[in-house]
Amino acid sequence: MTSRRWPHGVYDAGSEPDPRFTLANERTFLAWIRTSLGLMAGGVAVEAVGLPGHGLLRTVLAVALLLAGVLCAGAAFFRWAAAERAMRLGQPLPGPVLLPLLGVVLVLAGLAAVLLVLL
Repeated sequence: MTSRRWPHGVYDAGSEPDPRFTLANERTFLAWIRTSLGLMAGGVAVEAVGLPGHGLLRTVLAVALLLAGVLCAGAAFFRWAAAERAMRLGQPLPGPVLLPLLGVVLVLAGLAAVLLVLL
């Protein structure tokens, strides 16, 4: 029997897991969404503050933070779906693909922010 819940590729697989695990997976998804919103707010703030000079560096930093936020939000959904499907099928949870990428982006954004402050 197919589920009425979406996405069907997640909910039509396997059997219903313990609700505590599903709720924990949802909380993790929401934490990634909060991180995404923070990154996007940071990107908007960098551009809105409008430090004099350094226009290109400021714009690059703002765009990098905005793109990191968008990437984080999109990856959060796919991470949630993969984890939920794995739990329903009794398989190991997928590895965290987003963490190393987000770490690199934030290191680069931090370095760019340091340059903005120092220059």
